[in-house]
Amino acid sequence: MEITEDTEKFQLLPNNNLQIQRVAKADEGVYRCEARVEARGEIDFRDIILVVNVPPVLSVPQQSFNATADYGESVTFTCRAYGSPEPDVTWHRKGVELQESEQYVMRARGTTLTIRNIKQDDGGFYTCKASNKAGDVQQEIFLKVFVQPHITKLRNVTAVEGSAAMISCKAEGEPLPEISWRRASDGQSFSHGQKSPDERVEVRGHHGESMLTIVGVSLSDWGRFDCEAVSRIGGHQKSMFLDIEYAPKFQTNHTIFFSWEGNPVNISCEAMSNPVATMLWRRDKLTIPTEGMANMRVHSTPGKSLLEVTPMSERDFGRYNCTARNNIGMRFQEFILAQADVPSNPYSVHLSSVAQRIATVMFTKPDSHGGVPIGHYLVRYKDISSNDWRDVKSHGTQTIVLLTNLEPNTTYEVQVAAVNGKGQGEFSRTESFQTLPIREPSPPSVQGQRGMGKAYRLGLVKQDDGGMPILEYIIKYKTDKEDQWMTKVVPGVSDFVMLQPLQWNMRYEVEITARNVKGLSEPTFVKFSMPQKPDITADSLFSSLGLGAVVGLGMAGLLLLLVLVDISCFFLRQCGLLMCITRKLCSKKTATSGKSKEMEEGKAAYLKLPLKEENGKESIKPDTIEIKVHGDNSLHTMPDDSKA
Repeated sequence: MEITEDTEKFQLLPNNNLQIQRVAKADEGVYRCEARVEARGEIDFRDIILVVNVPPVLSVPQQSFNATADYGESVTFTCRAYGSPEPDVTWHRKGVELQESEQYVMRARGTTLTIRNIKQDDGGFYTCKASNKAGDVQQEIFLKVFVQPHITKLRNVTAVEGSAAMISCKAEGEPLPEISWRRASDGQSFSHGQKSPDERVEVRGHHGESMLTIVGVSLSDWGRFDCEAVSRIGGHQKSMFLDIEYAPKFQTNHTIFFSWEGNPVNISCEAMSNPVATMLWRRDKLTIPTEGMANMRVHSTPGKSLLEVTPMSERDFGRYNCTARNNIGMRFQEFILAQADVPSNPYSVHLSSVAQRIATVMFTKPDSHGGVPIGHYLVRYKDISSNDWRDVKSHGTQTIVLLTNLEPNTTYEVQVAAVNGKGQGEFSRTESFQTLPIREPSPPSVQGQRGMGKAYRLGLVKQDDGGMPILEYIIKYKTDKEDQWMTKVVPGVSDFVMLQPLQWNMRYEVEITARNVKGLSEPTFVKFSMPQKPDITADSLFSSLGLGAVVGLGMAGLLLLLVLVDISCFFLRQCGLLMCITRKLCSKKTATSGKSKEMEEGKAAYLKLPLKEENGKESIKPDTIEIKVHGDNSLHTMPDDSKA
């Protein structure tokens, strides 16, 4: 293209310079300036290179990104730059140029920036800058980093009983998490603005920080509290422990102890406290040393102190003081060591279940045990005609005692006394009772039970023997179709009688009478029926046998079957175990008698006598016939070759 006159794009200046309007990248190139002297025909030119520099232009496809911290996530920013000469691209954050590192990775001449392992601090604005000779340009990209909730502050708290406790919980996260509380002792939850039913517990604050306040702390508040921070990204929970400090509290109301001179007694003082209290004993304002005194010893463990006192005289009885102290407060408890006494006497003694040889004594326990627990009761009794008392101890503290081996038709006197550690108390008022006279036994008590086969078993239950041992039981029995009774007598010590043999399918009547030296009891009547005669079948036979017997019969039958098979093989096939045994025996016999048989044959040939069998009979040698058995079980005979 030759420029010789002015145009909208190009203008020729008076000084022969070329002015280009609205320069664009398309105007870049080589321009030639030519000068001519037409008279001489001379031409000269110069080439001028026009380079057009274009300021950078940025193209950012996405201007904001989201990521979650602490999950190893990565994010890549893209910033494309256009210009001439080609712009240099750099990345900046908070005014500082970012350099290539493990965290920051730049590719494509810096047009992409990858941030690895995103953390919470990586959130914010990032600046992409592009520059060349024509200028520079920049654009921001925003990274939103979401952070899992994380509780940053939660500490154990110690409060004094009755005071106020304030528990603070702080949490971080993006977005800021909401905080709630949970009491582990009862599972109750608290959140912002809520109170407990007794209005002692209140929660204030929930976005990132919360304060749980307990007014009038009590021991029931002791324990674990859980703080939970939750956002849409996730949740985090931590626990703290609320410890309650309180003054000593005594654990027992047992403050009176009993003993007597020479008998040691342990006075126990137990106190709960936090922190653990120190415990001291005092007697008449005099502190008892921890190492003890002549007749006193102190045994201490955390929260418990035991004072062992062995009273030696009356002055050792009286008041003792236990003092428990910690940094919260001090408490004391007074104990009384009193002289023990023997129990008072039991009362309301009476007899029950009096028989010929036994009687039951019943009574009411004493009004006073003397300060020492009653160990047992002593019952003494005697025949009114005798001066010798017999003693019976109760089982523990039972107020019922059984008297045995009494004499029939005899009057007895009985007294009861209580015994404790101090000794035996006074006896109760004397009570009298008379045992029953000897009489005939009560009617026997019978339990029927079928026996095996044609037998029936009658169980004899021990009954009232009338004061004398039962000598014998008389059993009469018969069928309901007979008039004559059969009698059986068994000793009185027997606990059953077996009736046998009985008849099948018959109904029997039984009359049982017990006898002692006094006479016969009233009879007891029993009726029972015998079953029908059972059928003897294979099932009944084997059912009566045990498992071993059945197995033995099976093995015997199997052995017999094997023997029969072997005998059949011996006669029909000339094989089997019996055949093997026979061949072995025959071979031995042939070997021993070979020489004698040869001599006999030689003698017979010389004298022309017939041979004799071993049994003495003559043996005539018949013509030899060979028999062959073919596959069709037909027999073929072949004559002896000697006859040919």
